[in-house]
Amino acid sequence: MNTRLVFPLSSMMAIMITISSCGNDAKKEEQTKTGTGKTQFVNPFPAGTYEHFTAEPSYPKTYNIYKNRELFASTDATNSRIVLNLDMQRGKLLNGDTVVMDYPISSGRSSHPTPRGRFMVLEKIPDKKSATYGKIYDATGELIHRDADSRTDTVPEGGSFAGAPMKYWMRFTWDGIGHHIGTVPRYPASHGCIRGYYKAMPEVYSKVKVGTPVTIE
Repeated sequence: MNTRLVFPLSSMMAIMITISSCGNDAKKEEQTKTGTGKTQFVNPFPAGTYEHFTAEPSYPKTYNIYKNRELFASTDATNSRIVLNLDMQRGKLLNGDTVVMDYPISSGRSSHPTPRGRFMVLEKIPDKKSATYGKIYDATGELIHRDADSRTDTVPEGGSFAGAPMKYWMRFTWDGIGHHIGTVPRYPASHGCIRGYYKAMPEVYSKVKVGTPVTIE
C-alpha cells in the first residue's frame, strides 16, 4: 500500500524559508553591513600579503607602504631592481619578480613629464641639492621665488639661490632625471624627477647600486 505524506502549508513554507536562510549564510559571512545598510568591503586576501595590500579600496592613492620584511632582509644590490608606475603613482622595489616594497611616488607634471622606458641607476648621492630648481631669496633673506629655475630666474643683487633638497638621490639620466625624497601629493607634481615618500626612500636607496635596473612604466 502506497503511503503519501501530506505536510501542512505552513510547514512547507517554514522549510523553504530555512533553505533560503542557509543559502544566504555564506554571503553574510563574506559581507559586513554598515549601520546605513550599505555593504562594507571585506578584503578576500590574507592580511599582510601583497594581494591584500593592493586589493584595499584606498590603493593606489594611499600613503601606506607595503614591505615584505622577510624578503627585504635578503634583498641587496645584487638582486634588486626598481619599477616606477606613472599611472598609479607607485614605486616598487623588487627582488627578482617579487615585490619587496610598494610605496607612493610623484612623477613629473604635464609641463615636465617623466620619461618612460628602461634605465639604470647612474649615480647615488645621499644628500644632494638641485642646481636647477629651488628658491630665491633677496638680500635681506626674504623668500621672493619659491619655485625658481636657476637657468631663467634672476637672483637679485645680494640675494641667493638655494637648490631644492634631493636626499637619497638616484640618477637615471644624465639630463637630470632621478629618484629622491620629495613632496608626494598623490599626483604628478615634479619637474620630471620621481619623488619618493620619505619613509620609503632611505630603505630603497640602501638596496640598490650604480647599475641597478630601473623601469619607468
